[in-house]
Amino acid sequence: MSRSAHPAGPRHGEVFPEGHYTPPPKDLNALDPRVWARTVGRGGDGAATVAGLAVTDLAEEFGTPAYILDEDDFRARCRAWSDAFSGADVFYAGKAFLSRAVVRWLREEGLNLDVCSGTELAVALDAGMPAERIAFHGNNKTAEEIERAVEAGVGRIVLDSFQEIARVAHAAQRAGVRQRVQIRVTVGVEAHTHEFIATAHEDQKFGLALQGGQAAEAVRRVLNLPSLELAGIHSHIGSQIFDMAGFEVSARRVVGLLRDIRDEHGVELPEIDLGGGLGIAYTSEDDPCEPHEIAKSLAEIVTRECAAADLTVPRLSVEPGRAIVGPTAFTLYTVGTVKELPGLRTYVSVDGGMSDNIRTALYDADYSVALVSRTSNAEPMLTRVVGKHCESGDIVVRDAYLPADLAPGDLIAVPATGAYCRAMASNYNHALRPPVVAVRDGEARVIVRRETEDDLLRLDVG
Repeated sequence: MSRSAHPAGPRHGEVFPEGHYTPPPKDLNALDPRVWARTVGRGGDGAATVAGLAVTDLAEEFGTPAYILDEDDFRARCRAWSDAFSGADVFYAGKAFLSRAVVRWLREEGLNLDVCSGTELAVALDAGMPAERIAFHGNNKTAEEIERAVEAGVGRIVLDSFQEIARVAHAAQRAGVRQRVQIRVTVGVEAHTHEFIATAHEDQKFGLALQGGQAAEAVRRVLNLPSLELAGIHSHIGSQIFDMAGFEVSARRVVGLLRDIRDEHGVELPEIDLGGGLGIAYTSEDDPCEPHEIAKSLAEIVTRECAAADLTVPRLSVEPGRAIVGPTAFTLYTVGTVKELPGLRTYVSVDGGMSDNIRTALYDADYSVALVSRTSNAEPMLTRVVGKHCESGDIVVRDAYLPADLAPGDLIAVPATGAYCRAMASNYNHALRPPVVAVRDGEARVIVRRETEDDLLRLDVG
């Protein structure tokens, strides 16, 4: 079921026409493996388990809300991408979720990392990621961030504007190094995703447009600066994409630029980065591609286009973030108020909300939800899972079926929340951001602790 964003936000109060909702699932107790982390199941008492641990025990030990992350699932997805893109470079997009533990897992599994702020870079370096395996993104990198990246020796800086070309060149000259860079190009591709996460059309803040010659002029400037080494071209068309057609158009246009660069400058650039943005399953209706399918498709596209342009095939790189960490985690909540609106739906309020998952309000995102502290044979009821914040748009799951005997104190969980939920979490209403709990082989440990009142009060120095 697709929706478009309303300028004023989700129109949560509307009464939808008869037949608007999909029918309830046949089994409300089932946990679809396409949506949940790989080790999630149900124990003998009906409670959901992850890595052999009951969610009831996790809630008792760590409280709710909490992000529960399956470490084995995360590592397996890293390996799947690395294996699929053998001979290419896989950069994990740190903006999806980054912590020191995640950086260590990436390093151990052989993946590279891209960051888009000086503080993401600080976490990466502090956790031991070799600087040469880091790419630095961002449309408005500060002079201090650029200097830090250059001095650290990051493997590539992705240039996003004419001003940034000069800033990076000056920083590299002062440091006495030749900095490897890529130019981010907007290729004019419609990514068939939400407006706010489509990034390859011309009317937005990222990159230098092919149309009008901006990208070509950026290439000329970089090639004329001795402190910069132009390694390749970067293109990212958006996020939560299921259709490979956009990548085919993007690759064709990027390879066309590589051909033009060769013809004008006599240089064949050695790298091409097609970004990330591949979708994951948030609901059972979603059908994402597997990494090996993506790798095969991208390799065929680039090889075919390079052959047509009589170019040597450049080294390919991709940047999955959501596709790795998104499915590995779920958010565990405790049910508070259950409020029936006869003839409409039942509102189920949980102890978190838009402070731990802003995506529903921001992107009109769809999620699944399940009762996980027990099983139930009750009839399905149409619900809207909402948070505890003083905001009518505080919606976690817009439309979902839960058992009619759902009661305060029950635990429910929202899967596929590993990407962008903790990364975009806030202190709205002075909420305390939840912990991230990593589980593996029957053991659980906090990798990002829950915030405390003392944390907030220490920041409030007034």
